[in-house]
Amino acid sequence: MPFPILRSPLVVLSEILSILEPNETVTASFCSKNFKLLLRNQYRQRTPLMWTTSMIDFENDRRVVMAKSGIEENVLSAVHISKLDETTNKVVEIYGYKTEFSSGCLILYFEDRVLGSKSIVDYVTDLFNIDVQGLAIGRNSTWAVDWINKRQEKPLNRFGLFKPTNNDTNADESVDTVLKNVRSSDFIGINENVSDNYRFNGKLGPVKELAISRNGYWVTCDNLMNFDAIEIYIGRSRLSDLNPFLRHWRAGGSPRLQYLEVFFENGTVFENFFFDEDLEIMKTNEVGRYPVSYGEPVVIRNCYSVQRTDGIRALVDCDRRRFYMIVQHVEASN
Repeated sequence: MPFPILRSPLVVLSEILSILEPNETVTASFCSKNFKLLLRNQYRQRTPLMWTTSMIDFENDRRVVMAKSGIEENVLSAVHISKLDETTNKVVEIYGYKTEFSSGCLILYFEDRVLGSKSIVDYVTDLFNIDVQGLAIGRNSTWAVDWINKRQEKPLNRFGLFKPTNNDTNADESVDTVLKNVRSSDFIGINENVSDNYRFNGKLGPVKELAISRNGYWVTCDNLMNFDAIEIYIGRSRLSDLNPFLRHWRAGGSPRLQYLEVFFENGTVFENFFFDEDLEIMKTNEVGRYPVSYGEPVVIRNCYSVQRTDGIRALVDCDRRRFYMIVQHVEASN
């Protein structure tokens, strides 16, 4: 016999709804319009959720993910109608959507891929009364950056742009669009191919952490000066002279920077590197330590010290493979 949940006392209802996980809440909201309204009102009366909401739109992967304490779960997915197998009895039509429950979450089928992505995000954020905090996209989904910027005042917390799994072509336009328009407070990660002639002319940030992890060969000293971040990670760099950046920092530029890590594409690039005399860089026995987010703290020894005009110092270390810069005695800030 069905349980008449909507006839239950409000106290009982609140207890029942409070124990539902996000994917269970979304699934339950498709039971009836009245129950959806009940859930929606419940989340408008509660304190802000401890769960974060992310949108994923990469190749054929379109879904909304919610996470708490590092544990993620899919809550709603969008799939192109061509993938629908109507011979199965699992497919039903709800609210005008062809719907199927699979792998712990609901799947909605759409003719238009972009419309599908927008619809599932709108549905979840409206249900939980929450903004999108994370965005992970591929080069064909850069439209999502501008869409997120327009639909909510609060910037993203985390953003990632990923290169296609089976495509090595360049994506200059996509990368340029993202760099010029993305707003993210905690993390921006770029992992895409651009041409050797690509140049970014603009500013990026403010953000806590910027990671151009695998294809940073396009990054110039001018770019570094225009990246407003606390931590910067550049991979596969072709930089051959970081003296202009150090001069910029010494004069008060990049004031929020606490950590810079540059790994070089060609190990011989920095073999004959030297510091310009006007930087007044001194050899030191101090030990630099920085608690990076991706693993064990970075430690540099037998390095060099450079002092900013306001007295703040940084320790730098360079060899054929990498360059590290750790700013000393600076409290973390947003």
